[in-house]
Amino acid sequence: MAGSRLASWEAVRVNAPHAHTTSWVTQRLRERIEAGTLLPGAKLAEQQLAGELEVSRNTLREAFTALAAHGLVERIPNRGVFVASPGADGVREIYAVRRVVEPAALLWAPVPEGTVERMESIVTRALAAKERADVPAMAAANQELHRIIVGLNASDGVTEMMERVLARMRLVFFAMHDQPDFHTQYVLLNARLVELLGRGERAQAAETMREYLDQAEAELLGHLERDARA
Repeated sequence: MAGSRLASWEAVRVNAPHAHTTSWVTQRLRERIEAGTLLPGAKLAEQQLAGELEVSRNTLREAFTALAAHGLVERIPNRGVFVASPGADGVREIYAVRRVVEPAALLWAPVPEGTVERMESIVTRALAAKERADVPAMAAANQELHRIIVGLNASDGVTEMMERVLARMRLVFFAMHDQPDFHTQYVLLNARLVELLGRGERAQAAETMREYLDQAEAELLGHLERDARA
C-alpha cells in the first residue's frame, strides 16, 4: 500500500501545473505529515526532499516557514527542521480552541440536508476500522468527522483557523499510535454524538462534546506526563 501511495503521489507531482511553487510544496509536505508518512519528531532532510520534489532549497525553506506558521514543523537551531511534536502546552491550547468552537457548532449552527448521513457514513467506516484495530483509519475518520462539525459554522475564518488546529491535533493522535484503546473509545463517542444530532437533541450533543473534549485532553496530558517520566 505504501508503494501505491508513493506512486500516486509521484504522479501528482509530475503532472501538477504549479509543481514548483511554494504553495504546492507546502501542500505536499502537509499531506505527508497528516498521512503519517512523516511522523512527529522526524527530521525533514533538506537535500533529500529538494531532490524528491525537484525544487530549489529556497522554495523548500519557504514551505518549511509556511508549515512552521501552522505549527506543523519546528526549527531547532543547529539541528534542522522537524515535524512538530505538540507538548502539554500545545495540547491545552488545541483543546481550549476546540471547546469554544465544536460544542457551539453542535448547539446552534444550521445542519444542511445530508450532513447527518455523511457523518453516519464516517462512523460506519470508523467502526469497521475499530474491528480491524486499524488505528490510523480510526484517527482519520475522527478527523474527518470533526471537520464536518467545524464546517457547520459556515465561516471561512473559523474553518481556516480550525484547519490549523485539527492538523496539529492529528500530530497529537500520532503520538497515541501505541494506545489503540484511546482511539477505540472515541469511535464510540463519535457514534453517540451523531446519534444525538440525528435525533435533534442538540443541547445534549453539545454537552457530550464538552465532556468528550475534557476527557480526551486529560488522557493526552496524562500520556505525555508518563512519557516525560519514562
